[in-house]
Amino acid sequence: MGQRGVVRPGITVLLEDSLALIAGKRVGLLTNQSGIDEHGTSDIDLLYQAGMQGSDGKGPQLVALFSPEHGIRGTEDHPNIADSRDERTGVPIYSLYGSTALAPPDSALQRLDLLIIDLQDLGTRTWTYVASMVYAMRSAAQQHVPVLVLDRPNPITGTHVEGPILDSSLAYAGSNSAARSAQPVSLYPVPLRHGLTMGELARFYNDALALHADLHVIPASGWRRGMWFDETGLPWVRPSPNMPSLTSALLYPGLVMFEATNLSVGRGTPDAFQHVGAPWLNAERVASLLNGRHLAGVRFEAERFTPDAPTDRKYGGIAIPGVRIVVTDRDRVQSARVGAAIVWAIVRTTPDSLRVRDHAFDARLGAPGARQALLAGEDPDVVMNRYEPAAAAFARATRRYYLYR
Repeated sequence: MGQRGVVRPGITVLLEDSLALIAGKRVGLLTNQSGIDEHGTSDIDLLYQAGMQGSDGKGPQLVALFSPEHGIRGTEDHPNIADSRDERTGVPIYSLYGSTALAPPDSALQRLDLLIIDLQDLGTRTWTYVASMVYAMRSAAQQHVPVLVLDRPNPITGTHVEGPILDSSLAYAGSNSAARSAQPVSLYPVPLRHGLTMGELARFYNDALALHADLHVIPASGWRRGMWFDETGLPWVRPSPNMPSLTSALLYPGLVMFEATNLSVGRGTPDAFQHVGAPWLNAERVASLLNGRHLAGVRFEAERFTPDAPTDRKYGGIAIPGVRIVVTDRDRVQSARVGAAIVWAIVRTTPDSLRVRDHAFDARLGAPGARQALLAGEDPDVVMNRYEPAAAAFARATRRYYLYR
């Protein structure tokens, strides 16, 4: 582990160094429980208090809140989250999550002088908060409302870029409509683990998707690309209900594709996305095969776990055989290779028991060809090696959007 640093997130930098950017403006805020300062105080309260303390109309006026998947406090793990009102401030909350991620309503944006976005990204392509930001930026541009993104660290570093780039046939960056549903987990051809912060992603997508947003990013002070979240000094707040720890965040990119199978990823346990299991899994054999591959930075242990009221409704209340991924050197872990190796080991042991929803699996892993090769029993490292050049090219191409060294 590197030396612990002291990082100020974008909200702190804004209020301490750049308050003039929001002075006297009617502000909307797209955020959730992850939008906090280094002391754990919510952006909502900080911006509301800044407005109350302002004199002669010079403080910002917080007039609208927008919430992504899981709601404004990050406790909802279901679709069709309703609009509401913030209990502490009385500010209306517009939910941007129905059956999928949604854009802010034009009627709400038209009341604003500025839209502020502060959400914690997880460092992986499938994280829906990024789509919420993109949809909001597009809609704000259409309504001629400037956008201010308050940045915060990529929790799994900005130096690791890996995994398949999303196949262009699967990518759809359009907002939800009657003609076509939004696809927030498969937005654009990006590697599974992209190595960017939310602010850098905003800069990238503003160009790549021609959003034409009047965009300004407030960087997080003190962050460096090689820093892990627990080296920042910032408090860990679950960015979603089933993301309990930094270890889960590290392994999530490689395990998220199993959401589209009949394997549990540990939802309903204290360590979601750190193990997989199913009643039919030959856990001892799978763990043995995986340890025999000597994957960098991890080892595998056979276990049993019991999902308690899992939101994916997989095996609730049943003690199932599972395989736990134990991280031994996080700087060497390649999450996509871990996930690919697990598929390979299961195919080697109980191929007839594994059920895969092809499109949903592809949207997460990113490449139909990779799924097909893994299910056919091809060596997982050989499969993943095919995608390394494209991931490296993406890393080189996106350096122009870096805000940090």
